[in-house]
Amino acid sequence: MKIKKNLILLWAVIVLAVVSACGNRTEEGREKGEKKDSVVIAIGSEPETLDPTKGWGHGNAPIVQSTLIKYTADLEFEKDLATDYTLSKDGLTWTFTIRGDASFTDGKKVTAHDVAFTLETAKAAQGSVDLTYMESAKAKDDTTVVITLKKPTSIFLNTLASVGIVPEHAYGEEYGVRPVGSGPYKFVEWKPQEQIIFTANEAYYGGAPKIKNVTVVFMSEDAALAAVQAGKVDVAYSTATLGTTEIDGYHVEAIPSADNRGFTLPILPDEGKTTADGAPVGNNVTCHREIRQAVAYAIDRQMVADTVLNGFGRPAYSENDGMPWNNPLVLIETDTAYAKKLLKDAGWTDSDGDGIVEKDGLKAEFSCIYPAGDSVRQAVAMAAAEQAAEIGVRIHVEGVSWDEITRRMFSEAVMMGWGSSIPNETYYLYQSEGALKDDFYNPEGYMSDVTDGYLQAAMESRTVEEANENWKKAQWDGATGTAMQGECPWVWIVNLDHVTYVRDGLSIGEQPIHGHGHGLPLIQNLNEWTWNEL
Repeated sequence: MKIKKNLILLWAVIVLAVVSACGNRTEEGREKGEKKDSVVIAIGSEPETLDPTKGWGHGNAPIVQSTLIKYTADLEFEKDLATDYTLSKDGLTWTFTIRGDASFTDGKKVTAHDVAFTLETAKAAQGSVDLTYMESAKAKDDTTVVITLKKPTSIFLNTLASVGIVPEHAYGEEYGVRPVGSGPYKFVEWKPQEQIIFTANEAYYGGAPKIKNVTVVFMSEDAALAAVQAGKVDVAYSTATLGTTEIDGYHVEAIPSADNRGFTLPILPDEGKTTADGAPVGNNVTCHREIRQAVAYAIDRQMVADTVLNGFGRPAYSENDGMPWNNPLVLIETDTAYAKKLLKDAGWTDSDGDGIVEKDGLKAEFSCIYPAGDSVRQAVAMAAAEQAAEIGVRIHVEGVSWDEITRRMFSEAVMMGWGSSIPNETYYLYQSEGALKDDFYNPEGYMSDVTDGYLQAAMESRTVEEANENWKKAQWDGATGTAMQGECPWVWIVNLDHVTYVRDGLSIGEQPIHGHGHGLPLIQNLNEWTWNEL
């Protein structure tokens, strides 16, 4: 433990050295009464790229680039680069009109040709931006782009809200590390594993941001807390376990999120089968629905949120709590008596008095693995295991590497994290075609023709309202679904608050509900941040 603490302190010193120059300039300026127009932000997640066609801004606003449309704080759509758009009656052709006052930071005007190029490039990349359903994107003229889909797709606007438009004339292999865009901020410098610097785009059509200079530094939560205590950063992501520390000159903002934690439970029995990569498939305990449901009903989610998360969270009942497409009927009450009844009625009894129920000689015990070093996932898993033990189900909690998780996730429970502002995450989590692949979405092997029907109907709906009704039915239609009172391929436990230290006097605006992942969701409204007088 002493060695670990020394390493943490050493890392904190190194990171503070990285931000000291910027941090000291900021402090000196404030002491002299100069205008407050800079921030230093500490986050834990460094992006892999700043190229929207390869995932930058996925599920969030990309800040360096503009999008055709964007989300409001309450997840409604509003126009951004687009001044108008229409959809054909057959649901296949979208026509967007582009504003005429938008320019890239190199001075070149943004045109419909750039929009078409961006979407075609994103489709070809086959990355986190799913445009497989798009037939083509073509510029009719400089201000009109026509996008043709292979089939009606309700999530198309959700996708467009996170795909920043890149300049066709300035796009190349190095774009992801030296981006040019038309968004509220300009890219300045990226030092990998250290920091990224942005500056305000004074020519931004939406008005120049009040925060002119932004330094984003990458560090662990422990180092970030040390940086806050030293006054070297203005904003820092933290965790539920560290967020109770009171620091003079700062306050904690607990930002609600759909960033959930829960564990997958293999649906299939162990029949000696493997995935295409040779990973074992199936679990002879969790393949029983009554086991999955009993564990789900045994967990006191509010207790986990209050104790494990120090109150920085709330119970989770699905992958999309709080979103417009969430079905409120998926909520279940903690009921250990009902959980025990489920097991007893299915023939699970503790015949040898060891505290574990069994059936036909099979003990109700299984492993739940989590990425080693993730203290929150570990704590949530341990709390769930302790509560499951009360109904006679033993869960062995084990921290392993991500490489090992990819080999064991098809046959063992995994403490996972999801949550997105885009509803197609539900599609990826539960579609039969995506089962047992190495993308972490459906390792439990959930497959259902009924669910597939609702998911497909949701994807092909012509209106958001129609789509949302089908997303909800996929979760629970009154008889079956992915919900915990249904087939229960997941036991959802908590939604995390994104615990953030903010220097007094800084407003980080109205934060939309965050999706999964620390760092990027926080800065999506950076152009709304302001310094206020104390």
